[in-house]
Amino acid sequence: MKTIKLNNGVEMPQLGYGVYQVDPAEAERCVSDALSVGYRMVDTAQAYGNEEGVGAAVKKSGILRNEVFLVSKVWISNYGYEKAKASIEESLRKLQTEYIDLMLLHQPFCDYYGAYRALEEACHEGKLRAIGVSNFQPNQFIDLASNVEVVPAVNQVETHVFCQQQKANAYMMECGTRIMSWGPLAEGRNGLFSNPVLTEIGKEHGVSAAAVALRYLTLRDVIIIPKSTHKERMIENFNIYDFTLTDAEMEQILALDLKKSQFFDHLDPETVKMFMGWR
Repeated sequence: MKTIKLNNGVEMPQLGYGVYQVDPAEAERCVSDALSVGYRMVDTAQAYGNEEGVGAAVKKSGILRNEVFLVSKVWISNYGYEKAKASIEESLRKLQTEYIDLMLLHQPFCDYYGAYRALEEACHEGKLRAIGVSNFQPNQFIDLASNVEVVPAVNQVETHVFCQQQKANAYMMECGTRIMSWGPLAEGRNGLFSNPVLTEIGKEHGVSAAAVALRYLTLRDVIIIPKSTHKERMIENFNIYDFTLTDAEMEQILALDLKKSQFFDHLDPETVKMFMGWR
């Protein structure tokens, strides 16, 4: 499994298993399946409500804790220094672990400066091995990264073939921050699974359009966490390193970039109002 070295020297798997929208009752089974396939990174969040299932699966797997890379995220209702500090302890308890490998701030709203100070403190104490953010747009990311002690190791943002985040990634790279994708398959939006370009390239390699889309991201050094509740698809997603793409194929996929979200714009006031209603 290829790893990505973060700006503090921590190595994390490039390919992991994401549990967004995985029913809490199914989380333990799904993560157990993913670990049996070979995944060694699991991405969860306080807002997903399934940290306990993730922790139980890792605990019961028999795999050494230092061989599984756990990622979680602090939700905006837990922002501010004191609440974020308490929520980190709660996540540690639910995940049944003494440390979390990577902890992110989930959204760029509310008191994220206070919350980030709690992340920094927990990182210094060894409770978090690396810290970062999620969904921070370039202006928000630059502002935060310029005013904190520990520069974010990761920024997890919507990244897939239709929203490739090239400009945003350039700013992250200036700070040594790695880009991590949520929605690497865009949840099938914009016809990703039947896209003619991806499908044709897939035929050349004997793989699906989805596999081509994921492999493209890995070749661009993007960290990815595809989610599926079906073991056979977990296996397909895990085997994307079995083939590579030519320079010409990479250029074809680059041309698919629409340079806009397929979900929602974090800079749109209506989006902000939506998240405020989720506190």
